[in-house]
Amino acid sequence: MRKKTTPPTSQAGIDPAYEEAVQELSTVRDLIRWGTSQFSAAGLIFGHGVDSPWDEATALLLHALHLPPLAPDRIGDARLTTRERHRIVALYQRRVQERRPAAYLTQQAWFAGLPFYVDERVLIPRSPIAQLIEQGFHPWLSDQAVGRILDIGTGSGCIAIACALAFPGALVDAVDISPAALEVARINIERHGVAEEVRAVVSDLYQGIGKHAYDLIVSNPPYVPLATMPTLPAEYGHEPALGLVAGEDGLASVLRILQGAAGHLTPQGVLIVEVGEAATALEERLPNVPFLWLDFERGGSEVFLLTAAQINDHQDDFNRAVLGE
Repeated sequence: MRKKTTPPTSQAGIDPAYEEAVQELSTVRDLIRWGTSQFSAAGLIFGHGVDSPWDEATALLLHALHLPPLAPDRIGDARLTTRERHRIVALYQRRVQERRPAAYLTQQAWFAGLPFYVDERVLIPRSPIAQLIEQGFHPWLSDQAVGRILDIGTGSGCIAIACALAFPGALVDAVDISPAALEVARINIERHGVAEEVRAVVSDLYQGIGKHAYDLIVSNPPYVPLATMPTLPAEYGHEPALGLVAGEDGLASVLRILQGAAGHLTPQGVLIVEVGEAATALEERLPNVPFLWLDFERGGSEVFLLTAAQINDHQDDFNRAVLGE
């Protein structure tokens, strides 16, 4: 029986099919254009912080060159060394062949204008809640002092850390049910120098935070219905399912967040939660609750806001929903 062989690779680990780009392309613009073509032809999905093959090719190239994010036309005509071309093409090859999101290849993602370390223990930051943080949650929190914030399902810690930097002096509890995710969050807490302000806590929602009351509870919890998971593009398969799946209708986490919020909000506090595609199911389950659905300048939707008073008024609705009534 003839032994099966695999195609040879170049010394840099690059498939011969990609070697042509290393040998024939010379500038930054050449490589970004070529990478964009490869990504488009491969049918890659871009839902993890960038929204186009051009932006993803640019991000990977800048990482390979150890350059900060900048407009590619500023360096578009810069010529690349052979070693640099190998690094760039190797990243492009991995993106196509592994269908691994770029942020996992670079181990960096940007959120609210800040860089965060990420790996496959956490979801890649991409929530539109970043825009609310950049605006100081105006107008809902602009007229009051914010002393304590709770971030439920913190993952990489991006929301908690960005909130701590947006509200100097506030104490932030960053909770997650996953100890592995909190290991990543602690890396980011140290890197951003907010260890005095941000506390990482292993907790199933409110379970591990005691009786603290918060001026802001914010969450980007799991909200993908179980049946939807097999239909998601391959890129999402690299993310932890614990951070994505939330029961049959995507509401398992958010209903419990709503149920417990009254006991942990100050009288003037607000709850802000992203629920994604589960928004319609949530409104159908709780038709009497006056969800305020927020608008975003840079896109994104399905994020609601409720005040402490509204949550108190509808506590019975939340209790019945959690019980499946």
